[in-house]
Amino acid sequence: MAERRATHTRQNTDGVSGIQIISQECNGQLSPKPLSPTELDSVNHQDLETGEPFRPRFKTTCDRFLRRGKKPVGVIQSIKKIYGCSWLNLLLLLTPVAWWAHFDENMVDYHTAVFSLCFLTIIPHECLFDYCGEQMALYCGKDLGDLITITLNNAVEVTLAIILLLKCELKLLQSTITGVVLLHLLLVPGAAFLTGGARIWEQDLHPAHTQLNHTLLTVGVLALLLPASFYAAISGSTSSGISANGELPDLGSNTQTDFLTMSRGLAVLLLLIYICSRIFYHNPPGAGNNSLTHSLTPAQLKAYEAKLQEEEPDVNQWVCIGALIVNIAVVAVTSEWLVDSIEPVRHVSNITEEWFGLVLIPFVSFSADGAVAAGYFLQKASRRVWYKTKDPEPPNTLAKAEAIDLSIQFVLLWMPVLTLLGWCTGKPFNLLFDFFEVALLLGACFLVNFVTADSKTNWAEGFILLSFYAMMVLCTWYYTGESDVSSLLLCPGLSATDS
Repeated sequence: MAERRATHTRQNTDGVSGIQIISQECNGQLSPKPLSPTELDSVNHQDLETGEPFRPRFKTTCDRFLRRGKKPVGVIQSIKKIYGCSWLNLLLLLTPVAWWAHFDENMVDYHTAVFSLCFLTIIPHECLFDYCGEQMALYCGKDLGDLITITLNNAVEVTLAIILLLKCELKLLQSTITGVVLLHLLLVPGAAFLTGGARIWEQDLHPAHTQLNHTLLTVGVLALLLPASFYAAISGSTSSGISANGELPDLGSNTQTDFLTMSRGLAVLLLLIYICSRIFYHNPPGAGNNSLTHSLTPAQLKAYEAKLQEEEPDVNQWVCIGALIVNIAVVAVTSEWLVDSIEPVRHVSNITEEWFGLVLIPFVSFSADGAVAAGYFLQKASRRVWYKTKDPEPPNTLAKAEAIDLSIQFVLLWMPVLTLLGWCTGKPFNLLFDFFEVALLLGACFLVNFVTADSKTNWAEGFILLSFYAMMVLCTWYYTGESDVSSLLLCPGLSATDS
């Protein structure tokens, strides 16, 4: 994720509050004396100014969201902050250009121009979703704020997925789902672990949260293994070739119906799993229990929640919600035109549909964070070279693994929602993925679970995740897909030769 969102606090190292530690880290002032776990838990619950035990400033979530007793942020100030949050917002100027290009069919290389402009236009919108998620976390607290941030960070991919579904690009949709999950399991956390752990022995994850994530990620991937295994079993003893007129493979007249029914049942069960996991995570059994009261919660997370309590938002919550609605509408229109240009661009460039979905389309979501991170790195590097900075910022001891939560939400929430939405709209979208795609997901799931098993990460493990993603990109370049599986995704009135 972008640097500004990922600046978690490091382990408290002196006898002050967790919020003061944040302030000291920004100024490069660190005390060498560590505290015991008991002292650390105590200081993390002290008030910033009085030193008394920390008490939440708002009694209820509603009070916190409405910020009762606090002066509201102005509308004009909010708009300035939203659209000035990143230099990437300059790309918003391409939005009218991309829309104009869509309607100017006489343009040279029409489809390539529309695809490129729409691709670049979506990048700053991803950045806006990120920033608005951060601001809403200040109004909703860490637990609910994390859920909002994760959902908003998936907004671009979900919008693209819905457009692909409605356009009946179902095989491309399956590849895109796989690519989004792999990107957020391997590329994003791998880059975060590599850069975050470059100057520290290891970084921490929340043990309880990580343990639950292992189970959720595994069951989501195994749910895709079941239809693939079923298909492999029944296709081994029947003719699976596509006929000359492009009809479905001869696996029985009810094969497509069977997989649709199976997929919809799996989708309902996956949704129930995700809902139960959110209830457990946000409202665990026991009076007053939450993710911060767990005995293994890193002290930095407690300090981060205290920081959210004290920090004043830059954006009015109602302006933020309005901006999100406008942003979603613009992304939806731009995504539709992006999808319309994919097929012509793919034929011109000779890129396979699988590589397009597994690698290129998911990269839209990473482009914003990647550009911000690259800019941040260049800024810091130039300071050290030109201004001879001798005191770099202290390393964070909290690993940035939010991207793994994005993958889990996409598998357990959005993929089932897309399946049920296809049911409602008459699109035969099922969960029978290519066995190659299922194998990639199983490998990524195994590797991520193994890397985070001890709730600690380091830069070497980050490099391993990046290397496996590079292996996947390389192999996918030569993969042409399974035509038999694709034929089971044909919409009514289409044949295999039309896709």
